[in-house]
Amino acid sequence: MAKARSLDLSDYEEGAPFDGDYDAELKKLQDRLAKLGVAHKLAQRKTMIVFEGWDAAGKGGAIQRLTAPWDPRHYEVWPIAAPSFEEKQRHFLWRFWKALPAPGEIAVFDRSWYGRVLVEWVEGYIDANLRRRGFDEINEFEAQQRADGVLTIKIFVHVRADVQDERLRERLENRWKRWKINRDDFRNRARRDDYLAAMRDMFAETNTRWAPWHIVDGNDKKAARLTVLRIVAEHLERTVPSEPPPMDEDFLRYARAQLNSEKKPEAD
Repeated sequence: MAKARSLDLSDYEEGAPFDGDYDAELKKLQDRLAKLGVAHKLAQRKTMIVFEGWDAAGKGGAIQRLTAPWDPRHYEVWPIAAPSFEEKQRHFLWRFWKALPAPGEIAVFDRSWYGRVLVEWVEGYIDANLRRRGFDEINEFEAQQRADGVLTIKIFVHVRADVQDERLRERLENRWKRWKINRDDFRNRARRDDYLAAMRDMFAETNTRWAPWHIVDGNDKKAARLTVLRIVAEHLERTVPSEPPPMDEDFLRYARAQLNSEKKPEAD
């Protein structure tokens, strides 16, 4: 299975702020995504949007704004934490098979199966053989989804170490945001170099033609959110029909006749 070009996180650290009217651009993108969400449902397409990235990189805020214009009946956000005892007794992909989208649905993963080759590898839960096997199984899993008609959009939100520290500090000092952080965040922070090495391997092994990675510079939150929405919109536009399906003409005439017949006469 041939891989796409290599990716380097250092190319996504400028953090340039969005130069324009953020609210207007956000509304334009969300209006665009609202129509695409309807088209996706009508065309009975299946899509997975996979988010990975550093703690406090802004994944949650991007997901919130991405899904805001969609009908909640047709998408699901899956927040992925450490596997439960039951999940540990099975293949690591087992819990994700249960979350795959049905026709007309979008599954959004806030972290994903890539924990196998990132967290589990860095923390020493798997050895080199299982990691090698994990890369192969992930590529095969995503290829299977592609063969089954599932569009996979993989997004990695990157932030510099100083930006991550600033955001962790902000969360710590804000009583309404403290719930977002725990000891794991700081343990992962202390092993940043190990995670960077694991991420380089992950991109090299899993940046495939059928499921390429999109790295987003998350150092400016507003610019990052707009970039995420734009990536998803562009992928969906290549997947779903640009026009809605025609309505049954007999029903259209019937419905119009019913509405016209029930019109009340205007008052003099």
